[in-house]
Amino acid sequence: MNRNGPWLELSWPDLPAGDASGELLRPRAGSHPHEVRQWLLARSALPPKWVGRLFSVGGIRWEGDTLQLLAFNPIDPREDALYRKAAMDEGGPQPDVLYEDDFCLVLNKPAGMPVHESVQGQRGTLDEAAARHLLNKGAPLVVRHIHRLDDDTSGPVLYAKCDLAQLKLDEAMRNKTIDRQYLAVVHGRLRSESGTIDKPLGRDRHHRSRRRVTPDGEQAITHYEVVNGSKQLTLVRLRLETGRTHQIRVHMSHIGHPLVGDGLYGGDGRMLPHQALHGERLLFAHPWTDLPIEAIAPWPDWLQRIAQELAARSK
Repeated sequence: MNRNGPWLELSWPDLPAGDASGELLRPRAGSHPHEVRQWLLARSALPPKWVGRLFSVGGIRWEGDTLQLLAFNPIDPREDALYRKAAMDEGGPQPDVLYEDDFCLVLNKPAGMPVHESVQGQRGTLDEAAARHLLNKGAPLVVRHIHRLDDDTSGPVLYAKCDLAQLKLDEAMRNKTIDRQYLAVVHGRLRSESGTIDKPLGRDRHHRSRRRVTPDGEQAITHYEVVNGSKQLTLVRLRLETGRTHQIRVHMSHIGHPLVGDGLYGGDGRMLPHQALHGERLLFAHPWTDLPIEAIAPWPDWLQRIAQELAARSK
């Protein structure tokens, strides 16, 4: 596999054979794009929606013995609203890159930065930072976040840099195969060293911004284990099986242990001006190779400070 500008180039060793009995014969050099499309669809080698999209725009072609697929569509930054914002704010915050290749990008979002524009005209989003990063590299592509974090939650956010990656990673999110691990500081000492909270979540009819545990809500499952703690505070590691809005915050508050700094769900904001929640680890299958990719976000200063205080108290 090789990238040549906007084209993904595949030689025969990169492609599955198609000459088994009852299957379409593998295309040869000079085959019509329609034949190649039929072969790719028959072998289920790539998402049918993506193959059809490529065919409709002339994105399947042959050069010698190499199959070329128009996988990395360039974008004109002057015609894209997100890139225009990024260009206007060249000195804006630029979060650290935790992982990047031709297909995807993982940025380490700081607390206080929204992932996307939630009100018209909002500036300083992580989406904008992702576009600015690609613009600075001279390789502007359509870049889309695959999941989100609350504004005041820090940690890794995954982006797709092409349609194929977005299709594959969106499917992985639906199938719950993208593993997300968090660290939180909560009030009080948990009774159990580990556990699972399986409580459905829905909107709070009395508060626009809040979510709550409700029998008719969407399924939400959070696994937790205690890292360290005292009578007043506990550092917990959490893993999401689902990804509902405010899931960790609502679940921990529901069992009587709201996050430090989370005033919306009963936490005390005197120690920290935002909820004490950090995305520590993101694990996903690469959209092309299917190999596991792990992105680790360093602990922010506030988390290191509280963890050190808890460690000192536990001695």
